[in-house]
Amino acid sequence: MGTRPLLRYEAPQGRRVNVLGAYAPFGPQRRFVWASRLASEGKLDSPAFLDFVCRDLLGVAGGLAALDRRARRPPRRRARPCTIVLDNYGVHHSKVVKAALPKLAALGVAFYYLPPYSPKLNLIEPQWNVLKYHRLQERSFTTGPALKAAVDAALLERTAELQVHAVHLPAVA
Repeated sequence: MGTRPLLRYEAPQGRRVNVLGAYAPFGPQRRFVWASRLASEGKLDSPAFLDFVCRDLLGVAGGLAALDRRARRPPRRRARPCTIVLDNYGVHHSKVVKAALPKLAALGVAFYYLPPYSPKLNLIEPQWNVLKYHRLQERSFTTGPALKAAVDAALLERTAELQVHAVHLPAVA
């Protein structure tokens, strides 16, 4: 009879990585934008989501705080309108996000909410599928930073692939 192997138990706390992402498959250049953080670095709540939208999608230096400061002076509209398609994650429908909608509209940004239970309409879902099931096949990491490093490496790799395979269309005037 063989001996039973003993495995050291490692509590999963601190080994969760949250990722915010946006995928723009159309337009002059395909874009895949993301930001990741360990769960221990803070929740992905409404202010974090709006900060991601302002900083990473719209290029507003200073993020959400700058958007709040812009409310006191006339905001500068985008040259082209921007519509951000969102699923029905609770943060996307929060009071904080709804309060920011007029400020975003003044910049030329609108949110469009997908119908409930419509993952096939959400164009970023296939990107998450590739990341989860093809890029991150190893599922066991001993530390949160090791998991975050693996997630970030997979995201960087996927971003590079999407840019290489992007169809460059002429800019619309």
